[in-house]
Amino acid sequence: MSAGAGESAIEFTLAGRLGDFALDVVFAAPMRGVTALFGPSGSGKTTILRCAAGLQRLSGRLQVGEDVWQDDAAGVFRPPHRRPIGYVFQEASLFPHLSVRDNLRFGAKRALPEHGVGALDFADIVKLLGIGHLLDRAPAALSGGERQRVAIGRALLSQPRLLLMDEPLASLDRLTKDEILPHLEAVHESLAIPILYVSHDIGEIERLADTLVLLENGRVAAAGELAVLQADLELPLARAPEAAVTLEGAVVGADETYALTTFAVAGGTLIVPGRQGGRGDRRRLRISASDVSFSRAAPEETTILNCLPVRIHSVSRHDRDAVQMNIVVGLGDDGGGARIVGRVTRKSQEALGLTAGRRVFAQIKSVALLASGAGGGPRHRAIAQSQQEKADEAQRA
Repeated sequence: MSAGAGESAIEFTLAGRLGDFALDVVFAAPMRGVTALFGPSGSGKTTILRCAAGLQRLSGRLQVGEDVWQDDAAGVFRPPHRRPIGYVFQEASLFPHLSVRDNLRFGAKRALPEHGVGALDFADIVKLLGIGHLLDRAPAALSGGERQRVAIGRALLSQPRLLLMDEPLASLDRLTKDEILPHLEAVHESLAIPILYVSHDIGEIERLADTLVLLENGRVAAAGELAVLQADLELPLARAPEAAVTLEGAVVGADETYALTTFAVAGGTLIVPGRQGGRGDRRRLRISASDVSFSRAAPEETTILNCLPVRIHSVSRHDRDAVQMNIVVGLGDDGGGARIVGRVTRKSQEALGLTAGRRVFAQIKSVALLASGAGGGPRHRAIAQSQQEKADEAQRA
């Protein structure tokens, strides 16, 4: 979620020029979870990360929780070596002459003393990233995905207050990305560290991000909760060919005979293929706009399992040559539940009178399971609990 008034947040106010490029941004990110910076090349994503790290200095102010890292009006600028950040780049950049174990220990040596209380434990990080069997290997003997996992571990062991990830999967092939994404999800679920995540891949953002900052030409086009921005017809996300909405759901039932799992989401329930965990487990679900159609009456004798009452919130504007229309609906009779986007032909939209305020039924052909969910598995919860116990012990001491 985006940070609200009175909540602890990372607050950016940055402006300046770098050659022909001008950056002028104001936004806030929560102190927990993944905030994704998304936009075309040259929109300022990496520049913002470099400013957060203190590697690039533009005018303005940066506050992380209660700590001010930059405030030009007050003459404050904390140098890079005094900022408790972990930085993961596109390339792992491990030290080739050190083993995996010693690369990780190098990260631990960089930890600032004031941020060592309740520190992330070496064994916990190794377990979380699944790299225990790699500790005695040299970087040259690792795959691309293994190198990136070690680089993430090294950054985490520096005890960062803020983790910066600049397209960490961009140099990996699809199979390797699929191998490493569950580990990034585990970091997200298990560790109370805010992450600023840069990516060109909307699929990565759908799996990982809680908050989204859309950038265009060095400015913030929009910022807020991922699902909210995905369902905003004024933004490019809803107009993209791969438009979709990401929802959080909790398991409320299972059909063992047909291997189906029912999830509760705001305003209704959704059926997903497969056995997807126990009751109460939370998962992230993706509904593609191209998989949503609408009916004026409740469908009968249909193969589509997910048919829900909805109310139309908005319909995309169009010209006379428009072929397709995007329609945003809220789940439930009153439309007060989660919002999803459906894409239909303009002919169907006009023929059925699909206009704002109308109650209809949404037929959802496919619901995809995206992530392991905010609750995490037993191992991840144990790691989070271990960290909290360490922090509590340090506070009592």
